[in-house]
Amino acid sequence: MTPEQLSLALFDIVTARIERRRAAGESVPDSSITLADLALERPRNRDHGDWASNVAMKFAGRLGTNPRAFAAEITPEIEAIAGVASVDVAGPGFINITLDVAAAAEIARQIVDAGDAYGRNDSLDGLSVNMEFVSANPTGPLHLGHTRWAALGDAIARVLRASGAVVATEYYINDAGNQMDNFGLSILAAAKGEPTPEKGYPGAYIGELAKHVLESVPNLLDLPLDEAVPLARDLGYLKQLEEIKESLERFHVHFDVFFSERTLHQADPETGRSLIDDAADRLRAQGHVFEADDAVWVRTTDFGDDKDRVLTRGNGVVTYFAADAAYYLSKKDRGFTEKIYLLGADHHGYVGRLKALAAAAGDDPNVNISVLIGQLVNLNGAKLSKRAGNIIELDDLLEWVGADALRYSLARYPADSPLSLDGDVLRSKTNDNPVFYVQYAHSRTRSVARNAAAAGVERSTFGPSLLSHESETELLGSLQEFPRIVQKSAELREPHRIARYLEEVAGHYHRWYSQARVLPLGDEPISDLHRTRLWLNDATGQVIRNGLDLLGVSAPERM
Repeated sequence: MTPEQLSLALFDIVTARIERRRAAGESVPDSSITLADLALERPRNRDHGDWASNVAMKFAGRLGTNPRAFAAEITPEIEAIAGVASVDVAGPGFINITLDVAAAAEIARQIVDAGDAYGRNDSLDGLSVNMEFVSANPTGPLHLGHTRWAALGDAIARVLRASGAVVATEYYINDAGNQMDNFGLSILAAAKGEPTPEKGYPGAYIGELAKHVLESVPNLLDLPLDEAVPLARDLGYLKQLEEIKESLERFHVHFDVFFSERTLHQADPETGRSLIDDAADRLRAQGHVFEADDAVWVRTTDFGDDKDRVLTRGNGVVTYFAADAAYYLSKKDRGFTEKIYLLGADHHGYVGRLKALAAAAGDDPNVNISVLIGQLVNLNGAKLSKRAGNIIELDDLLEWVGADALRYSLARYPADSPLSLDGDVLRSKTNDNPVFYVQYAHSRTRSVARNAAAAGVERSTFGPSLLSHESETELLGSLQEFPRIVQKSAELREPHRIARYLEEVAGHYHRWYSQARVLPLGDEPISDLHRTRLWLNDATGQVIRNGLDLLGVSAPERM
């Protein structure tokens, strides 16, 4: 019996009880009851049963009784649910439910039968999400900070999809503005053998880009400055963006959309107007645009922003906020219900202005936009890039630590917690390394399966009542939790819950492995217990594999 099946049975009992009271003429307040109201918890103390419910404490007041009395009233009906061994009312009205062994163990067969689909749910069905993250300027290689947003953003997108949402991952290319001109000047200076200009970009990679540009335009140095700089800028930018995409793919992060900021500024050939122009008109139509001090403003303070924002300065130059507004409206026009921004710690001030922008555009800032702020990360032992000089490059990290260790470790913590990782631990093959601990548990399940096949043990029989060892009860209980963990991770945008859960499963599995045997010893004949334990072994491997996939981490067959 799954937690969902038990919750549904409780739902039927409570709703039927309410309807009976109404039919008897009792006054029962109208209130909608959902399955979420009947959510079960896993007791920390296993002596308190397999599942605990606070349903009596939630609904007793509505029925004019106290929680303990209501719990006692529905206990006989809960005990009558197929698969329930016993029910106990504790404290002020908690209901502790113990399943019989066969009902609890049935989850192993359900997991194996479900395969890759186990854990997936439809709790976010109908939600269309635009997930924007990383969005580093295309003026240099990706570094350690970008690495954290890449791992987190991709993992969030994966858990959202696993819960039924339609997700488009998007990289916003900041390819407009002064930084791009400075980038072009830096490349041109390197091509001429001159020092890096003021506000330019240093690093050996600039020299590499200059070499690429010179190969593409051999006469670059003979061109006037107003021709040479745009050529150096654009050719260098395309090459750098190509390298960024390659680094992300090596990190197993795929973006559905690369959105160029330049497209927001470009005038339509027919209308002569840009998306930024259209955005200003649309916000004006909403009544939120005004003019003051020779500038055009959006009155974002009406929606909680700390100050109003300028769209166009007095000299006619549009602001970054104008581009933000046009970009947000582009996402809205593409039909995304929710726009998620994952921004770095230095962008904390963007939360208020982006939410105010959403409200000014006619959206609900509590529904249609989420701004997640990630904190800084450092990796002890990591060396500064030889190419970029003053940063730790993603490519160097991948070579030193590996994609799996990086992705798992970066997704293992909440986005808003500062993070310090130990490179030596991440490279170690010990239980101190969380990703090794989890991956080793998976490879052990595959090793057991291979050895079982060699010994003639197969899943031809499943006797759930045989899985009665204490270590099996603990392991089965943790496997049942996976769908709820996935759903909660998606709801809260917290993939670290998946990682911590996998470590718990791995711990239960390692203990079970040391106490229960899938393979017969010596001349011991193969029994239904061996065959049934193989189901549990394979179910555990499936759950670990599914969980690691949600983090973008591989599940090795051998280690």
